[in-house]
Amino acid sequence: MLLQIVEAGIWAPNGGNAQTWVFVVVTEGDRLRHIRAVSPGILGTPAAVVAICQDKELAEEKGGRLARETASVMDSAMAGENIMLYAVGAGVGSCAVLSFHKEAVRQLLGLPQAIVPELLITLGYAAEENPLPRREFQSVCFFEKYGIAHGSRAE
Repeated sequence: MLLQIVEAGIWAPNGGNAQTWVFVVVTEGDRLRHIRAVSPGILGTPAAVVAICQDKELAEEKGGRLARETASVMDSAMAGENIMLYAVGAGVGSCAVLSFHKEAVRQLLGLPQAIVPELLITLGYAAEENPLPRREFQSVCFFEKYGIAHGSRAE
């Protein structure tokens, strides 16, 4: 199941089809504890953490500075969303974590200097279900310009 969840990440859209990501799956207890120690954004005790990383040298080679600095970050986010969507479909809880010490995680995972962790996805089964509040659709979606709700007449 874990491999299928992570595989969903490789099917995410990515800039120029560069595919510069690298996924590191962590399930071992001590390594998870060390990652949690340098990741204040990880709450609870996940069963697994997927580090979505980018090969920054390859990204620059394929798409220049824009790919290295921006597209690779966006590609990581899209891969993370695919992973999280697949996980929820499989009954597995997940959480995207951006609050972590990148250099410490890079060292804990043995990543070469060019490979940078961009996003952590925690995975596990929730002890309890917490319904999340959602904003009303009409308060976040507008047509033609800000403030015009669906069905309203445009100015």
